[in-house]
Amino acid sequence: MTLHLFAGPGGMEAGDGSASIGIEYDDDAVATRRAAGLATVHGDVTDYGPADFSEDDTLAGGPPCQTFTVAGRGAGRLLLAHLQQKAKAMAARQALPPTPPGTDARSLLVLEPLRYVLAAADAGRPYRAVVLEQVPGALPVWQTYAEILRAEGYAAVCGVLNAEQYGVPQTRRRAVLLARRDGAVALPTPTHQKWSRGRVSGDEGLPAPVSMGEALDRPEPFTVVSNYGTGGDPQNRGQRASTEPAFTVTGKINRNRVVGPAGEELPRFTESEAGRLQGFPADYPWSGRGVPQQIGNACPTQLAAALFRAVRCE
Repeated sequence: MTLHLFAGPGGMEAGDGSASIGIEYDDDAVATRRAAGLATVHGDVTDYGPADFSEDDTLAGGPPCQTFTVAGRGAGRLLLAHLQQKAKAMAARQALPPTPPGTDARSLLVLEPLRYVLAAADAGRPYRAVVLEQVPGALPVWQTYAEILRAEGYAAVCGVLNAEQYGVPQTRRRAVLLARRDGAVALPTPTHQKWSRGRVSGDEGLPAPVSMGEALDRPEPFTVVSNYGTGGDPQNRGQRASTEPAFTVTGKINRNRVVGPAGEELPRFTESEAGRLQGFPADYPWSGRGVPQQIGNACPTQLAAALFRAVRCE
C-alpha cells in the first residue's frame, strides 16, 4: 500500500495502480479526490508521520513546487544549500540549523518525505520503496536525499526526466527520485522519443511523442498560442500545432489561445481537456474551485506509472 504525501487531485495515484491513501491540505483538491473515490486524509503532512499509516510500505509524493519553479520567484532555489544542510542534519539525527528569516514555509515542505522515511526506519518499519517528483530546480535536494537513503540501506537514483518520453502528451521536465530496499533501481526507460525545438530526437525505434490531437477529441487541426512569452519577450508567444505535444500544463492553461487553420479563434481548452493532457480520463470528476491550478499541480499519470514500474522493476 502506498502513502501519498501532497496527494493533490490524484495524478500519482492514477499511475500507482495499487491500494493507496493520500494526505492533502487543499480543500478543492480534496473535493476532487473524494469525488474520484480516492482514500484521503484532509490535513497537513506536517501533522502526521509513518506511525499514523502503519500499513503502507511505499512512500510517494510531489511537494509543492512553487518556490522552486523557474516561473516563480525562485525562493526555494536560493535556499537549496540550506535545505541540503537541514537534510543532512536530519539524517544524522541532529538538531536542525535555524531557518533563515523570511523563508517561505512551502520551501521546507520538500524535506517532509525525508522525515517520514527516517521516522519509519527508526521505528523498525522502513518503507520498501520511495517515489518522489518535483520541478528540476529541486534536483540538488533529491541528490542529497539519494546519498542519505543509500546510507540508510536503500538503492537510490535521481535525475531529470522529460514527460513526453513516457507517453505524456505535453513537454514537461521533472526531477525524480526512486529508492528501494530490496534490490537495484534505475530511472525508467523511455517509451517515446524526446521532443525538442519542434522535432523528435533519441531512439529512432521508439514512437514519436503523443500529440495533443491524439489525446483530445478535436477533429480539426488547431494551434495553441502560449500565454507565456518566448525568451522573456511577452509579445513572442510560443506556438504548438495539434500534431505536437502540448506546452507544460500549468494552472494558467485556460489562458492559452486555441486557433484554427485560418487563424480563427476556437474554444479554449476545457477542464476535461486540460486534465487529459495530464493523463486523466475525460470524465475525471474535477470539483471545487481552481480546477486549472489543480490540474497544473498534478503529476502526469503516465509519468507516475513509469516511476512506479521502475521502482517495482515491472
